[in-house]
Amino acid sequence: MKLATFGLAAGAALALAFSIHDARAQSTIETAAKQMIMVDYKTGAVLAEKNADEIMPPSSMSKIMTMYVVFDHLKQGRLSLDSDIPVSEKAWRKQGSKMFVGLNSRVKVEDLIRGVVVQSGNDACIALAEALYGSEEKFSEELTRRGKLMGLKNTNFTNSTGWPDDRHVTTARDLAILAKRMIADFPDYYRYYSELEYTYNDIKQGNRNPLLYKNLGADGLKTGHTEAAGYGLTASVKRDNRRLILVVNGLKSMRERAAETERLIEWGFREYENVALFKAGQPVEKAEIWLGHDKTVPMVVNDDVEVTLLRRARRDMKATVIYEKPVAAPVAAGQEIGKLRVTAPNMQSIEVPLVAQQSVERLGFLSRIGAAAQYLVFGAAR
Repeated sequence: MKLATFGLAAGAALALAFSIHDARAQSTIETAAKQMIMVDYKTGAVLAEKNADEIMPPSSMSKIMTMYVVFDHLKQGRLSLDSDIPVSEKAWRKQGSKMFVGLNSRVKVEDLIRGVVVQSGNDACIALAEALYGSEEKFSEELTRRGKLMGLKNTNFTNSTGWPDDRHVTTARDLAILAKRMIADFPDYYRYYSELEYTYNDIKQGNRNPLLYKNLGADGLKTGHTEAAGYGLTASVKRDNRRLILVVNGLKSMRERAAETERLIEWGFREYENVALFKAGQPVEKAEIWLGHDKTVPMVVNDDVEVTLLRRARRDMKATVIYEKPVAAPVAAGQEIGKLRVTAPNMQSIEVPLVAQQSVERLGFLSRIGAAAQYLVFGAAR
């Protein structure tokens, strides 16, 4: 097996899809929140967490999933922003936060979207749920099904609003995954989350997300509050080419929620950075080939590789190429023949497959005999 370790230079882009993983590059930060997780959007690295897998009531933060399903219908053309949705008595009577739709009225889908996203209207949620699936109960079953498909392991929905129910539960980690999917899957509709206010029936209501009113780069997502859950927020903040997702829950007041989320976000941007390592298709190292028409083949990564780490740990970051030397021909283009391992202090190592950049054919019989003899005499693989 060959190991090659070398220093790294910045210069690439994206990284590790939609998974949320623990990079263990975590520095200690205390928080008053009962549950919390902070995740880098690009790499999926967890910067900090507290009780992130503890079952908790999501309150109105579960409306992110309600809108995920609505946006998916819009994207597929099964729903239009200009469609008129009827308002049932159940929707009209629902208490809690409201957009104040009229009984037996018809409301445009886009108005209902703003009613949910900006005003956190329970009435708007129910109207959409009933229009799409016939009942809020059927809609809730679809929410749970979609959640399982996207990897929400500890989430169950029993309603469209986040109304208190012992069976309506989630975790901070699941909400972070959901937020990441919302941003990635619906860029055309995500813009609604940054709107500061909306007026319906001559009633103007402001967005409840406190970070939107600060110069932080916040552009979403959703607050939540019930007596059982406390005050929570699933937030997204983007600065330059970097985005952080923060989920907190169990805070004692709106004031504490605003102050604590701002403090945590500032810490995340200050203490961590993303380091671009290799672009997709960029040669990392050459692998030696045994009995092939070429002596070596470049090893490349299929996707751009980027890691999140503490700023003070960057100078000690190392990358190691690992592969069985030599690689026996024939080799197919795209065949995995090694791994790139990235390590840094206080960070769990990350391994990325290395594949052959091009195919290498095997030598003919007589050529293989000659190459083997050369290897025995000179120790050089051919």
